[in-house]
Amino acid sequence: MTSATRHPLDPDPVRATKSSAVLGLGLLSVVTGPFLGGVIPATIALLMARESRGELVAAEGFLLGAKRLRTGVRLAWTGIVLAIAMVVVLAIVGLLAYARQRGTDFDPTVN
Repeated sequence: MTSATRHPLDPDPVRATKSSAVLGLGLLSVVTGPFLGGVIPATIALLMARESRGELVAAEGFLLGAKRLRTGVRLAWTGIVLAIAMVVVLAIVGLLAYARQRGTDFDPTVN
């Protein structure tokens, strides 16, 4: 049985730095998502993920980091969902506070 050997001129596989950046930005977006600041790092992570995915494909296996890229994209989308959920919660709390403040508009003699 012969094992596949690399050609001596082939470059060593290296970790893609953009994949690591996408992972870091995705993690940051999850942490700051409930504070509505997670949308910005999530957007940057998703834009960088597109570029990084193209570079990983073009490198034909000499760039590593596909798992980091997938995890970073998932975290970025999670950060966006958390920010949207927080907007919805704040809107509901605001509407309830407004309704409580308004009270009744009826005359005291109305049943």
